[in-house]
Amino acid sequence: MARFLAEARWDDIPAAVRHEAMRSLMNFFATALGGCRDPAIETAAAVLGRFSAGSNATTIGRPEKYDSLTAASLNAMSANVFDFDDTHVPTIIHPTAPVAPAVFALAESARLTGRQLLLAFILGVELECRLGNAVSPGHYQRGWHITATCGVFGAAVAAGKALGLDARRMAWAIGHASAQSSGLVETLGSMSKSIGIGNAARNGIVSALLAERNFTGPERPLEGRHGFLHVMADQHNIDALTAELGARWEILSNTYKPYPCGVVLMPVIEATVALHANPELSLAEIERIELTGNPLLRVRTDRPGVQTGREAQVSAQHGVAVALSRGKAGLVEFSDACVAEPDLRALGAKVVFIDDDQYSVDAARVTVFMRSGESFSEFVGAAHGGLARPLTDLQLESKLRELNRYGGSGCDADRLIDAIWALGRSDDAGAVMALASGRG
Repeated sequence: MARFLAEARWDDIPAAVRHEAMRSLMNFFATALGGCRDPAIETAAAVLGRFSAGSNATTIGRPEKYDSLTAASLNAMSANVFDFDDTHVPTIIHPTAPVAPAVFALAESARLTGRQLLLAFILGVELECRLGNAVSPGHYQRGWHITATCGVFGAAVAAGKALGLDARRMAWAIGHASAQSSGLVETLGSMSKSIGIGNAARNGIVSALLAERNFTGPERPLEGRHGFLHVMADQHNIDALTAELGARWEILSNTYKPYPCGVVLMPVIEATVALHANPELSLAEIERIELTGNPLLRVRTDRPGVQTGREAQVSAQHGVAVALSRGKAGLVEFSDACVAEPDLRALGAKVVFIDDDQYSVDAARVTVFMRSGESFSEFVGAAHGGLARPLTDLQLESKLRELNRYGGSGCDADRLIDAIWALGRSDDAGAVMALASGRG
């Protein structure tokens, strides 16, 4: 694996993979711009900024510049804070948030071409997601936050590739990442979640920089008796790491959310928005709302009475109530103020779950029962934004513009969009960051 990562070249990357990398980065900048002024990011910037060792790296959507490690950490947090970032199927890893900030931070301190950055990013995502495949689904089910635990490996590989590490040093970087792999599902819905994501980006850079200086690591950090695979999963599939390596690319299994909430809620929100459009449906007359879906839907989102917007992102009760009443589910609909509305709380209390393991995680049926005995139902077999119905390039551009307005950065969205699509022809990938800060 380390040899493959060290020796891979731009010409080895298929055109579809290159394009998907740019789509992933488009979504990354969109979500980071949307989250750049969230209270969690403001607090983290105030704390981490006190210890910054320099000012050579950009924070997305913000005027401050910090050292590479601090900037990478804050940018990863911003991209993931709203859970609006990309999702790899089937691992449910959010691949880009830990990996892209690492390579962009390095691109600002050591000039990288756009092709060098894209290659490093693609390879980081490749190992990150293959590692996720190898430990799924048990790893996440045990309570490990897979974006953080696998994300540090992706950031280490991407940073290592950007630094030009050979196979031996790349293996050491992977070993250093294994020493720093952490993150718990218990933190979801709280600001603590952002620590794991930020540390994944930061520690990935540290891993690569140490390896570059011949800081040695374990010989078998993944497959060893006490390596990542054995320690972090009851059962693992080591073949997932190398099967069809170089022929099948994990980034082609990346997806992009149309709504800022847990991925298992996507079909539910889509169905509920469709029900909102029915003029015969009166909210005041609703008696019960049934959600039929994969058992994971109930396990992850049966959260009544949430108190904050962050908690609401993984609450079916809130998501259904707000989409049914407003016909939309954007960041405003998952804010603290919206969660506090009594009418939405009352409507959400009428939600019940029906488990059906015949449903995939991106399918759901929402049925609304009225006091009159009448009922209205919507079925979504494959949620918009998933692999079967992906967001288009234009929709991703629109998402960036919308989240840029929400975040209030002052960034020129159209110039940033053009620069992302032109990365493959750029001789200075770091220049994108100036545009993303609002200074460019």
